[in-house]
Amino acid sequence: MPETFNGFYEVIDLGGGAFQITGAYNPSSSTFSDTSDGTNDGFVAIGDQVTVTAGASFPEPLTGIVPGAGLISFSDKFLYTTNDASLNIGDVVNIDQTAPYTFCFLEGTLVSTPNGEIAVEELRSGDQILTASGKTVPVKWMGHQTIHNNIFTSPARAPVCISAGALGDGLPHSDLFLTAEHGMILDGLVINAGAMINGETIRAVPMAEMPKVFVYYHVETEDHDVILANGAPAETFIDYNERRSFDNYDEYLTLFGEERPIQEMNMPRVSAARLLPPAIKARLNTRAAA
Repeated sequence: MPETFNGFYEVIDLGGGAFQITGAYNPSSSTFSDTSDGTNDGFVAIGDQVTVTAGASFPEPLTGIVPGAGLISFSDKFLYTTNDASLNIGDVVNIDQTAPYTFCFLEGTLVSTPNGEIAVEELRSGDQILTASGKTVPVKWMGHQTIHNNIFTSPARAPVCISAGALGDGLPHSDLFLTAEHGMILDGLVINAGAMINGETIRAVPMAEMPKVFVYYHVETEDHDVILANGAPAETFIDYNERRSFDNYDEYLTLFGEERPIQEMNMPRVSAARLLPPAIKARLNTRAAA
């Protein structure tokens, strides 16, 4: 999908993913499209060629990604293309230099509590939720991450959809959307959603089906635990990656001072399709064919 921005800044590379603005905002619009990287798949990765149209059209490599915009190299200088005209000379912007990762339940996911289900985005620290074993535990912290859906957004940031009943009768009770690395609990295993994709009842959702902006939420409890998401057992937050990817990371630091490690629960994890036990794979495929 082409992406149009209202203007740009000239910037210099400070290293470490930081770029400093050296010129005033230039309100000249430009459109970026995925026609130069040879795939035309609606996604441009760092280093790929994009077609820039600003009067004339020309290919340029994508240097890095800032939410809602990109840094495009023009031989001996960089341009920060954005709709944000409020920045000043000397300000610094940072690009995402890491492989994208996101956590975990898409907004609208229903989490079980002692008083019934509640949308994940409505949960707050201190709220009581139910574990799969029937215990009541408090929410320690809610992390959230906003995804801007444009040609600079990796398909890996799109969710997996686990259709109603895909894991068993009434599991989940309605379509569940979560990221591929998030673990569901099945037959005593933590199975990443992406490892169960069968293209039918469990599928990767194309970014073209997602809105321009969407938000993921992760539920952190004191321990790595199992809660119910749309009625299906799913893991709570485990700190494989630091929490700094969340929009509200500063809130976490204010509350707790520093990152705290979480002990992973004693349950084997299936992280890839090739590791999925044949019996579970067959059962999931049988439900897909039904």
